[in-house]
Amino acid sequence: MQLGFVGLGRMGLNMVTRLVRGGHQIVAYDRSPEAVARAEAAGARGVSSLDALPAALEPPRAVWVMVPAGDPTESTVSALGALLSAGDTIVDGGNTNFHDDVRRAQSLAKRQIHYVDAGTSGGIWGLREGYCLMVGGEAEACARLEPIFVTLAPADGYLRVGDHGAGHYVKMIHNGIEYGLMQAYAEGFELMHESPYKIDLGAVAGLWNHGSVVRSWLLELAARALAADADLSGVKGYVDDSGEGRWTLHEGIDRGVPLPVMTAALYTRFRSRRDNPFAERLLAALRGQFGGHAVKTTS
Repeated sequence: MQLGFVGLGRMGLNMVTRLVRGGHQIVAYDRSPEAVARAEAAGARGVSSLDALPAALEPPRAVWVMVPAGDPTESTVSALGALLSAGDTIVDGGNTNFHDDVRRAQSLAKRQIHYVDAGTSGGIWGLREGYCLMVGGEAEACARLEPIFVTLAPADGYLRVGDHGAGHYVKMIHNGIEYGLMQAYAEGFELMHESPYKIDLGAVAGLWNHGSVVRSWLLELAARALAADADLSGVKGYVDDSGEGRWTLHEGIDRGVPLPVMTAALYTRFRSRRDNPFAERLLAALRGQFGGHAVKTTS
């Protein structure tokens, strides 16, 4: 199948490579000429501008957008909407807020352009392992793109989960769960690290992946990281978030669904980015004020 592809970062380039290996004809574009050259080396046909992409594809066209969420995705989808024609399809495979999917689908429908949201999980390992795809959009539009989805995904790793926005909705909750799982592993391994026993944490992570009820791919990655650096001394405890955890909590508030684990996990990430935060300074000051407890100073 022929597919246009916009966005050739680490994940996008791997997806293009997997599609080419699967026999698809990929026409690739990125603002970086070097990224386009890497896609060409992988077997894709490169174009030098977004405007040139539609002309390189046969109608009905399909273009997969894999750029950062927010303004980059918004501007790319908007530009493609002006370039494509009735019957064409835009697929957003990034981490978009599902509310934006619904709005974009309605806007593009006025020009009879289809819109599909594809929640994509797999990270940098997707080239080898495949990408779990959670797809939202009109059934007919999704069915036409099924050869692409099947090639990108591992066996049983693709599902149309509903109408416009459903794919990114399910991916949003997937990422909220991921936050909680990662936090639970982090806390458990920290307790073992601080225990009176000299526990080989990498060996435990490997052990738990054999028959344990907490086995998972995340635990396999933990074993890999701990084998390379048992104390993780080369890693700074600074953890970013890319938005989906926040959106999940907003949705929980809107629906009246309690999400205590996901909330704690997200807030822990916030805390990881702060050095000597004000709240802890105030706690120390209050103990000093009411109990005369010693306060450590910065000087």
